[in-house]
Amino acid sequence: MTTLQQRERARTTDVVPLQVRGRDERSRGASIALHTTLAVASLIAVFPVVFIFLVSIRGENGWTHPMEMEGFTLSNYTHVLGETEFATWMLNSVVIAVGTMLVGVLISASAGYALSRMRFPGHAPLMWTFLICQMFPVAVLIVPLYNILGALGLLDSYGGLILTYCSVSVPFCAWMLKGYFDTVPVEIDESGRVDGLTPFGTFWRLIVPLARPGLAVTAFYTFLTAWGEVAFATQFMSSETKYTLAVGLQTFVGPHRAEWGLMTASSVLIMLPAALLFFFAQKHLVAGLTAGGTKG
Repeated sequence: MTTLQQRERARTTDVVPLQVRGRDERSRGASIALHTTLAVASLIAVFPVVFIFLVSIRGENGWTHPMEMEGFTLSNYTHVLGETEFATWMLNSVVIAVGTMLVGVLISASAGYALSRMRFPGHAPLMWTFLICQMFPVAVLIVPLYNILGALGLLDSYGGLILTYCSVSVPFCAWMLKGYFDTVPVEIDESGRVDGLTPFGTFWRLIVPLARPGLAVTAFYTFLTAWGEVAFATQFMSSETKYTLAVGLQTFVGPHRAEWGLMTASSVLIMLPAALLFFFAQKHLVAGLTAGGTKG
């Protein structure tokens, strides 16, 4: 080997190959910036909940200095649970929210399946009607719904409020489930018909078990719609024994003074059932939201 060849070989072996960053890889600076942004966003999201909790355990005057880390007490919680009708309000809200969830899921699932699989006269107008129903604000719907419920004798009743909440949640849920049912292969329906199942039998025995993630999203949405609603419940429920949690909170606000400690303690207690429901259903919620976004 000549001297020139030896020099060329040494030059090539000393060259360090450049590392090319992949498409999914981030630089250290970009990773730090991303995690910092996520941390700040998380703090912003959590801060209102933490602030309300601190006010609730600071006693009657907790609103004045809620961030002081001393003088914590559970007097607001004991007062709400022992000296108010909070248990009655909670029971009423549970009955109405669960009733809305069951009726709303049944109606929206049936409507979504019909829109996804069947073609009938008025198919397109029905889909547009569902969208148009979402355009009207609550303030516009209160008067006509009040007249309808009054004519049916459903004012100040659980059934009337459940039907009202279903009228708000079902159109959106039907559209959402229609997109989810579109992802279920049509061959499953054909196999059901071959086995002698009726259209409803095919829907109930074959499609519903496959649509559990989408149904979980619908159930969670309808439950929250009824759990935290204020306007309809305030206008349609006149008996104190029929008050929901949202209406009961208004009793803590007087003409000259608001009981902030009691309101914040009640708010924390109201938040717990919804948080627990989300915790146990989050797996199905994520699957349902992602599966309904694509077809095939």
